Amino acid sequence: MRLGVIFFILSLIVGAFFVLMGAAYGLGGLLEDYGLKEWQYRGLSSLTNIAILMLVMVMVFATLLTLAERKWSSFMQDRVGPNRARLPIPGLKDASLAGVPHIITDVLKMLTKEAFRPKNASKLLFNLGPMLAFAPVFALFAVVPAGPTLKVFDNPVTMVSTNLDFGLLFLFAIASLAVYGTSLAGWASNNKFALLGGVRASSQMISYEVALGLSLVGMMIAFSTVKLAGPDGMSEMQMQYLWSTKLGGVFDVGLPAWGIFIQPLGFLLFFAAAFAETKRAPFDAPEGESEIVGYFLEYSGMQFGMFMIAEFVEIVVLAGVLVAIFFGGWSLPFGNEWLMNLAPMREHPVLLGAIFGTVFWVKVLLVVYLQMVIRWTMPRFRYDQIQKLGWQILLPVGIANVFISGALILFDPSLRALAIFGFVVIGFFAFLTLTPPKQVRQQQEAAEDHGGGHGHAAAAAHDDHAALPANTH
Repeated sequence: MRLGVIFFILSLIVGAFFVLMGAAYGLGGLLEDYGLKEWQYRGLSSLTNIAILMLVMVMVFATLLTLAERKWSSFMQDRVGPNRARLPIPGLKDASLAGVPHIITDVLKMLTKEAFRPKNASKLLFNLGPMLAFAPVFALFAVVPAGPTLKVFDNPVTMVSTNLDFGLLFLFAIASLAVYGTSLAGWASNNKFALLGGVRASSQMISYEVALGLSLVGMMIAFSTVKLAGPDGMSEMQMQYLWSTKLGGVFDVGLPAWGIFIQPLGFLLFFAAAFAETKRAPFDAPEGESEIVGYFLEYSGMQFGMFMIAEFVEIVVLAGVLVAIFFGGWSLPFGNEWLMNLAPMREHPVLLGAIFGTVFWVKVLLVVYLQMVIRWTMPRFRYDQIQKLGWQILLPVGIANVFISGALILFDPSLRALAIFGFVVIGFFAFLTLTPPKQVRQQQEAAEDHGGGHGHAAAAAHDDHAALPANTH
């Protein structure tokens, strides 16, 4: 029953992805056509992309995650999740509706709860903290492409809010601003516990920004660009095959130049560093209730709500960036050329855009799921472990990855040598993951020896008992 409900909800989500992406392409094409005819101006489709991709897709996705995380954690821990909220509608008063009414109650509580400010707090900086925590994270998705560039009504529509030539540099610049929100929130509260949380958060975020930047240098070298969207962008360039063939002369299959194949080390470094930037478990030392209260201690009402929703927006944005850079963006692992050359797709580009856009958001959904699994599986790292991971592990590995990637690209500009090295790295990490730690192996061997010793002793006792003469009983 539970799995059936999950499958039904996922089907609705995928259907919503398809409809919204089709609407984004259709409205974008209409707006481009109108702008060229009326004002001789191109680029108005960015307005529909901002409205649909950022205000609808990202914000609604993040809002639903506030419930999805609680439901998923209860599923992993085999307990009942949020199901107490009810709608005061006849016929639905006794229905939990999969916990969806909890989203409504959360929103109403945040909007109506009184916001307090400490007496000695700086009013300007105290109010500025939540804004600086939310705005940079939300703005990051502006350069993430959610679909290919297609001609709709004979007008090119790029499925990105703003197609900057310096897309990755924009990511680094805007992401670095989020630290000001946490720092100001802790300092302006005039509370020593909030200040400690702010200092922890800011030092953690700054230390991982170095590894975050190094992790993407390999991808920049491989594709010779820092642009994400468009025909010359990193996302669309991953459609090319490293090795390929055509089945029946039409259906293309092969190994695509996805970032996960040519830069697996870069993916691991970026994922770990970006996960630490979100300050979620196991990197939630700045908010650890058992050690420290957190930098948003004095915030309530919608100001606290902005900190909370910023965290879930960051989950979606991180997933979108990972998909665009390391998982081929909106492209399929095979059959892209075949699909794009189909007659119905050439005649109806909105349909093609809806399909590729759905592929992108399904990938985002899977990466969001991966983040939730990690969040509810791994325990919190100690603060010294967090700093050691960033400076003593991620940073040296990132530097080594840059030099190795550069050397392999100079040796083989086709990126095939880089892909071979990537598969060696993937195999190495798969071996490490599947091999139990030495301590666990020793415990298993000791348990086997202990069990085997008892078994041999019992068998010997049974044989001795059987060998006794009958008159000895």
